Amino acid sequence: MVSLTPPVCDFGWKAPDFSLPGVDGRLWTLRDAMGANGLLVMFICNHCPYVKAIRPRLVRDLAELRQHGIHAIAIMSNDPTDYAEDSFDNMKRVALECGFPFPYVMDATQQVAQAYGAVCTPDFFGFNRHSELQYRGRFDASRKETAPDDARRDLFAAMRQIAATQQGPAEQIPSMGCSIKWKEA
Repeated sequence: MVSLTPPVCDFGWKAPDFSLPGVDGRLWTLRDAMGANGLLVMFICNHCPYVKAIRPRLVRDLAELRQHGIHAIAIMSNDPTDYAEDSFDNMKRVALECGFPFPYVMDATQQVAQAYGAVCTPDFFGFNRHSELQYRGRFDASRKETAPDDARRDLFAAMRQIAATQQGPAEQIPSMGCSIKWKEA
């Protein structure tokens, strides 16, 4: 397992569209997922300890952000060949067990992860209502272990700012996580 850090936010970069199957049985596009004030596109998976460390807080924060017009979509782009825990059936199970308040979709071709330049799980892309990138930072201080309860809610604060002003914070701390498991060429 390799820990990677994504690049800094490229403010204004436009979100690439997608059409991906969700664990809820429907196809999701960028427009379908967008909230009135913005969208958080996140690349996660089931097996990554960095993702597992934040899942309960992620569910809490994203349910709360919906009240501010920020929606979210979780994309699983790992090749499940060597990681059975990341299979579509297991995605369904995890979404149900964790009560995900957002669509959980599979990027089987990995083309969406490539279009976004995703490098790790979790990798967060916070867009304003115009699909312009405003946040590419961490969730909070969690790593493989959950941060203390009083840790600053970096992603939550950034997305609330985007909801209110349509602009993200100038200073952002990059996320850190496991490398995306790319298919062999």
